[in-house]
Amino acid sequence: MTGPGNETSPARLPDADASAAHASITLLERLADKLGGRATVTAVYGEPITADGVTVIPVAKVAFGFGGGAGREAGAAKNGDGGGGGGGVEARPLGYIEIRDGTATYRPIRDPWSDVVLPLAALAVGGALPKIFRSLRRRRG
Repeated sequence: MTGPGNETSPARLPDADASAAHASITLLERLADKLGGRATVTAVYGEPITADGVTVIPVAKVAFGFGGGAGREAGAAKNGDGGGGGGGVEARPLGYIEIRDGTATYRPIRDPWSDVVLPLAALAVGGALPKIFRSLRRRRG
């Protein structure tokens, strides 16, 4: 262990670096509060719409995430930098709830990619595989 007068003792972070790290944390906390406060039932389900005795409530999936950073001194010159932060939000419609004559029914919004294109691609590959296997057998034989 070294004494306080020795130059090899650990250096303390200056206030500027500490405040940069604090500013990064404060920024991320503020972003989380703002975006987290918006991830409410209304954001996910939307406002109900009523017309002709039918009530429709939109349904969505909402997700968000954050990252952060900080900084400190580095190297013999004792200079460094810091900061960071980031975040993202995704909202995707899933369907709606239809209320008609006191009965609620969930109606999903169908994805044409998974409902049409993928099954057609699977059918095409399934139809082509036997021909490919036959041609491979002929080459070997």
